[in-house]
Amino acid sequence: MGDVLWTPPADVRERSRIGDYLRWLAEHRGLEFADYDALWQWSVTDLPAFWLSIWDYFEVVAHTPPTATLTDRTMPGTRWFPGANLNYAENVLRMPGRGDDDPVVIAHGQTRAPETLTAAQLRERVRRVAAGLRRLGVGKGDRVAAYAPNIPETYVLLLATASLGAIFSSCAPEFGTRSVTDRWQQIEPTVLVAVDGYRYGDKPVDRRAEVAAIRAALPSLRHTVGIAYLDPAGAPPEGALSWAELAAETDEPLTFTPVPFDHPLYVLYSSGTTGLPKPIVHGHGGILLEHLKMLALHHDLGPADRFFWFTTTGWMMWNFLVSGPAVGAAIVLFDGNPGHPDLGALWRLAAETGTTYFGTSAPYLLACRKAGLVPKESADLSALRGVGSTGAPLPVEGFTWVYENVGDRLQLQSLSGGTDVCTGFVGGVPLLPVHAGEITCRALGAKVEARSADGTPVIGQLGELVITEPMPSMPVGFWNDTDGSRYREAYFEVYPGVWRHGDWITINERGGCVITGRSDATLNRGGVRLGTAEFYSVVEGLDEVVDSVVVHLEDDEGGAGELLLFVVLAEGLELDDELRRKICRELRTALSPRHVPDEIHQVRAVPRTLSAKKLEVPVKKILTGTPVDNAAAKGALANPESLTAFAAFAQRRAGSDHPTRA
Repeated sequence: MGDVLWTPPADVRERSRIGDYLRWLAEHRGLEFADYDALWQWSVTDLPAFWLSIWDYFEVVAHTPPTATLTDRTMPGTRWFPGANLNYAENVLRMPGRGDDDPVVIAHGQTRAPETLTAAQLRERVRRVAAGLRRLGVGKGDRVAAYAPNIPETYVLLLATASLGAIFSSCAPEFGTRSVTDRWQQIEPTVLVAVDGYRYGDKPVDRRAEVAAIRAALPSLRHTVGIAYLDPAGAPPEGALSWAELAAETDEPLTFTPVPFDHPLYVLYSSGTTGLPKPIVHGHGGILLEHLKMLALHHDLGPADRFFWFTTTGWMMWNFLVSGPAVGAAIVLFDGNPGHPDLGALWRLAAETGTTYFGTSAPYLLACRKAGLVPKESADLSALRGVGSTGAPLPVEGFTWVYENVGDRLQLQSLSGGTDVCTGFVGGVPLLPVHAGEITCRALGAKVEARSADGTPVIGQLGELVITEPMPSMPVGFWNDTDGSRYREAYFEVYPGVWRHGDWITINERGGCVITGRSDATLNRGGVRLGTAEFYSVVEGLDEVVDSVVVHLEDDEGGAGELLLFVVLAEGLELDDELRRKICRELRTALSPRHVPDEIHQVRAVPRTLSAKKLEVPVKKILTGTPVDNAAAKGALANPESLTAFAAFAQRRAGSDHPTRA
C-alpha cells in the first residue's frame, strides 16, 4: 500500500472549492487550518460550528431559520436544526452558477435517443409534474413510488414529489415483483409511476406483467401513471394515466412546501437478503447538507462540471448523483448495459458528454483492467478531472490501472459509506495525495474510528468501523418503527451510543483508510481476522477466474475451521488440480499461508444483490444447514438460481463423512 499516484497541485487552495471554504472560514469565523487533518478534527469535535458553517457557506434556502444546530449529541435521537423549515427540491433547483439556458441534465441510454434539459426546462418539468401530482391528491407525507430507470422522468418525479412535502421511493425496473412489493407494501404508496419496459444492450425487456402484479399487490394505490419508455406509441396500463397527462400544461406556479429539517424526503432500502428490506427514511435537511458538503468540498464539483455516476435507481448512488445541481454541477444520466457493445461504452459516453467526474464501481474498473482496456486511447478524456469508485474496496491494481490507462492527472477517489447515510463517510479530498489501494481520508463531519474487539479505538490495526458522533444524514428512522427498536438494533446494539457500520477498516497514521470487507463475513483463522476484499483481489486477478466467493466455517471445538473458496471460471475452463495449486500459490505468496483455502470448488455463478454486492453470509448460512429460502430473500438477488449449487454442495457434504460444521 501507499505508492503516491497523484499529488495536489501547488495552488490547490486557490483552485478548489474546499480552498474557497477555508478562506470563508478564516474571513467569517476567524478560523485558520494548517492542513486537512486539522480541519477534519475541528469538524468532528465542534459539531455545531461545523454544520452551521456548511449551512451558511452554501446559503441554504430556508423559510424559517433554525433555533439551534443540534439538540444533543446522543445517538440515536439527535435532532438537527430544530425550528428550521426548508425544502430539498427548492435548494436543488436553485442550481447556483447556472443560467436558464445551461444544460443541467444530460441523459443517454439504450432505449431512446439522448436528451438534454436546461436549467429552465428542468424547473418547468418539475412545475408541471408537481401540479399533476397535486391534481391526483398528493400532499405532504403521501408516498409516491417510481418503478423506473435512471431517466429524466424519474428525476423530475423525485423533485416534484419533494416540492410538495410528499415522500419518494424508487425501485429499478430490473427488480422482480416480489422485491418491489416487499419494499412498497411497507410504505403504502398512493401513486405509482412505472415504465412499460426498457432495453438492456440490444435486448428489449417488457415489464408490463410485473407492473400489473405490483399494482395488484398494493391496495394503497389510488393512481398509476405509465411512462411509455420501451414502446413510445404504447398505451398506459388499464385505468392508468399517461406521463403526458400527469405533466400536462398548467398555469400553476412552481412552489415549495416548507417542511421541518427532518421531514421524510425519500425511503431507501437495505438489500433485504436475509429478511424484509429495511425501509430507511432520509430527511430533507440532512440529505441536503451532507450532499452539499460531499459534492462540493470532497468531489470538488461546481458550475463548470458534468458529473456522472453509473447507477440504477435501486442504489443510493442515484440519490447522491441527482443532488449534483444543488452545487451547480450538471448531471449525466445513463440507463442500460454498461458492457454493451463492450466495456469501453461508458468511457466513450464520458468523452461524448464532456464528463469531468466519472463515478463507477470497483468491480467495473477491475473488469476493464482484466479486459485489457486502455480508455485514454479509445476516448478523448481530456475533460476528466476526477474518477470515483465505490460499491466494493478498490485494490492497488485497480488504482494503478486507472492512472496508467485512464489518465495520470486526474484524482481517483475511492469512497465508502452506505444506503444508511446516503453518502460516503470515507473518501477523497482535493487537498490530499492519492495513495495506491487507500481511501484518502475520513470525510468532514464523519467521526469514523476503527475499534478493536474490546471496543478501544486503534490506529494501524484492523478494527470494526464505527461512527462516534452523529451526522445529519443518519436516518430519520425506519418506516413504521414507532419505538425505534429496529433502528437501534441495526446500528447501536453492539456499542450503545456508537454507530456500528458492519465493515472492517484499518486507519493509518496519516488518516488513510483501507476497508477489507463486511465484518459479518470475516474469515477468522486461528484467531486472526482476515478481510475478504484482499482475498478476492488476488483470486480474481488470475486470468482464469471471473468471480469468486470465500466463506469460513467455524469449528465448534475452537480449531482453525474450514476455509472454502468457490470460483467462477472463464468460458470453457474446468477447475483441475493444477489450477487449484496455482490459486493456492498466489494466495500464499501475495497474502499469507493462512489465506490458503482448505477446498476450492467451481460454481457457475456467485450470488449477488441487485446492486451487485457479493453475498457471503447467505452462502455461509446455506453451507451450515440453513434452508435456501431462510438463508436469503430470493427477490433481493440478481441471480437467485445461483444459491441452488451451494444447497446441493451442502447436501453432498452432509451425506458424506465430511459433515458441514454448524
